[in-house]
This record gives sequence, C-alpha cells and structure tokens, in this order.
Amino acid sequence: MLESVSVTCPYCFETVEIHLEADVSGSLVYDCEVCCHPWQLTVRRDRDGELAVRVERLAE
Repeated sequence: MLESVSVTCPYCFETVEIHLEADVSGSLVYDCEVCCHPWQLTVRRDRDGELAVRVERLAE
C-alpha cells in the first residue's frame, strides 16, 4: 500500500506529492519532479504508524 505525502522542495519551493510504501522509514534521497534537485527525506513513524516526513537540502 502506498501513502501519499505533500512536501515542499527546499530548492524551488514547489509542493510535490510523493508516494511511500507503508513500511518505509529512515533516510532517502529523492529528486524534485519540478527542478530535479536532490533532497534528503527523513521518514519516521510513531508507535501508531503515523507518518512524519522531513525534507532537507543535501549537504554540498
């Protein structure tokens, strides 16, 4: 099952919808669909399975 989350690109500031598998957690690299810059996603889940996603620029 996929979960959809709307996030804001830290480069172009466009809102992008990403789709994550229900069991995904940890850090991932994702390329913006609008400007193609890569970002780091940090995906966490609480005890109830609630999803929290943080988006950051990759360290250069």
